[in-house]
Amino acid sequence: MANFPVNIFPLLLFPLCFTSLFPFIHSLSTIAISETGSQTLVCALNNESRIECKGFPQGISIPLEPDFTSVSGISGGNGFLCALNSFYSSSISIMGCWRFSNISTNITYNYKRLYKDPLLRELDAGNSRICGVTNGSNHFQCWLSRQDDNYTAYNFSRITVGKNFVCGLLDLGEIRCLGNDTNVTNHVPGGNFSWIDAGLHHVCAISFHGSLKCWGKMVGEKPRGEFIALASGESRNCALRPNGTAVCWGENGFNLPASLKKMEFIALEAKINVFCGVNRSNYSLLCWGNENFDSNPVFKDVVPGSCTTRNECPCNPLPGYGKYCSEDLVICEPCVKKPIVVVPPPPPLVAPPSRSPSSGGQWNSKMVAFLVVGCVGSFSLFLSLCILSFRYCKITGSRIHDSGRLEEGSLSQQNSQTTQARPSPPVLEKRLSHLISAGNGGHLEEFSLQELLKATNSFSEENKIGTGSFGSVYHGTLDDGREVAVKRAEASSSSSYGGIAKHSQDDKDNAFLNELEFLSRLNHKNLVRLLGYCEDSNELLLVYEYMNNGTLHDHLHKLHTSPFMSWSTRIKVALDAARGVEYLHKYAVPPIIHRDIKSSNILLDTTWTAKVSDFGLSLMGPQDDQSHLSLRAAGTVGYMDPEYYRLQQLTTKSDVYSFGVVLLELLSGHKAIHKNENGVPRNVVDYVVPYIIQDEIHRVLDARVPPPTPFEIEAVAHVGYLAADCVMPEGQDRPSMSEVVNSLDRALEACLAPPVLSRSTTDSST
Repeated sequence: MANFPVNIFPLLLFPLCFTSLFPFIHSLSTIAISETGSQTLVCALNNESRIECKGFPQGISIPLEPDFTSVSGISGGNGFLCALNSFYSSSISIMGCWRFSNISTNITYNYKRLYKDPLLRELDAGNSRICGVTNGSNHFQCWLSRQDDNYTAYNFSRITVGKNFVCGLLDLGEIRCLGNDTNVTNHVPGGNFSWIDAGLHHVCAISFHGSLKCWGKMVGEKPRGEFIALASGESRNCALRPNGTAVCWGENGFNLPASLKKMEFIALEAKINVFCGVNRSNYSLLCWGNENFDSNPVFKDVVPGSCTTRNECPCNPLPGYGKYCSEDLVICEPCVKKPIVVVPPPPPLVAPPSRSPSSGGQWNSKMVAFLVVGCVGSFSLFLSLCILSFRYCKITGSRIHDSGRLEEGSLSQQNSQTTQARPSPPVLEKRLSHLISAGNGGHLEEFSLQELLKATNSFSEENKIGTGSFGSVYHGTLDDGREVAVKRAEASSSSSYGGIAKHSQDDKDNAFLNELEFLSRLNHKNLVRLLGYCEDSNELLLVYEYMNNGTLHDHLHKLHTSPFMSWSTRIKVALDAARGVEYLHKYAVPPIIHRDIKSSNILLDTTWTAKVSDFGLSLMGPQDDQSHLSLRAAGTVGYMDPEYYRLQQLTTKSDVYSFGVVLLELLSGHKAIHKNENGVPRNVVDYVVPYIIQDEIHRVLDARVPPPTPFEIEAVAHVGYLAADCVMPEGQDRPSMSEVVNSLDRALEACLAPPVLSRSTTDSST
């Protein structure tokens, strides 16, 4: 039975605001539909928690009198009905099922108890079996198939059963599908979802954004917009909008009856061709899907949802739940989106009224309480304003890269400064020598300045191939024939930071040492390899492996011919880069936050393997559930996590946001900041994500790439949903890089065999 997913909107204290979360509702269905041949059996729980059934066509006798009392949930399939009793006091559930041997003018059935064990909090029936999820352990088990299946390795928060498969939602909303229907199991979308329901041969799910995603053998064009619950039959579907109205689609123009289009429902249930919904206004049950049903209710009063403990309700109990539940149980009110509440500051203290002489001028306890509350409130308001002002002042000095001019590579003209020679700072020498003596750089080569001058033709403009976090990058060839990229710290130049000029040189020194420190202890095939360094009086130089196929940015935005004109190749490059960032977050000790993930920092080697580069802004980071506080924001405009910039709280999820922008670049072919058709600057997140949410990603795909094949379109849509999740406004709603890697891996597998790339003629590299 479909109940509304949960949105939790906590009480917000002035002056901070937080967006909603999307936890899952665990529930049992109070409606069951069973179809056998041309006969349909519709069952529901009445206000005494007993099962009532009606057969269609009308006139069929239903001698179903189960000995179950206080039934907590029911579900039905092809010729069977199952009922569940849950005893919360003993944490035990008992499930029994009735098989119908024939439905003609009468029903005969055989009863069997299938389960008596820990509480089941999810129950769903497919064509020939029923599956449930146990409370606490979250493992699921299936019955009525040829053999009972126990899947203890899968911790599903919600399950749905098709004809030859089972799908479920993991705790973070990822989908897993098991079974023999490859049309379903091989095309599972990535992303995070709050709702899932299966028909016989297809599955539909609702993302955290509210958009619908369907795969398998679905028929018909799914509707657009935002949805909160759905039910699927055989080649048919119905879904609920936030206002409770339903929309249906499927084979042969299947649609909701006109008499029900304005009705608001609280839940939906479907099986094969029949759909039923609980009317929100009076909890009556109406059904549609064939000629046996009309606009009259099948039952006038059914239990509108499963009874559960009060602490399981994320919002308020449903009004009138006492009519349907025992003393200690409630039915949860479906949570819907509400406007964010901002609690205003406390009112100013009101002076107490003048007292009569007889009072003696004494203050009573109530007056003292008002005075204390007023003083504390005023002080809190003053302190909040001071903190906001302090943070605002710090942000104005943040280290932020421009993402480049809209056409050339820089958002605005940068101020040039006179180049000045600088002495080698003693503290820099001390820190550098400490890194080497500590053993972190023991495998690095120490190059001489003369050696690198010769290799780069004295750092000539002809050899310049890019700009990094603290200087320019030059292509060079060593005496032994090795091609290298040399990054040179510039003593003073037009800074790529938006900070105060007197700090720019310190920033460059720190960036140099950051790269040296981090790369000297990192080793991964998807991170650019540091070969060595040079520190000679006025020169700071780092020497890297040469990436002769340039940057991802060049292939997306500058080169007219590129092997990146296939979707499988783009997804492969995204997967490579994601693995590099995952290594920084998960396997480096302590974790490293890159802080400047962007397409120009993703380089390509001879074999077209993508590698992450430029660690000048990187920091040793906390775990995912922690954050750096009060850090000066750093990064590149267009890629920078808005939560990090706004709150100056840095976590690994800031890198996830930046990587999501890169995914949007790969999909759309647009720069992070680009001009629209009217020449107005536009952010790729603002432009592309709305189309992804509306399932119209085809309208924003890079037109230079051939249209996706039938195999590729699912993978491309999969990556689109993943990108939308990565750029969620709140870091806690974004996936981890490990989840990103898993999603991209599945997307790549869904594509046709990727083409073999030939060596590029480009020699650009940064």
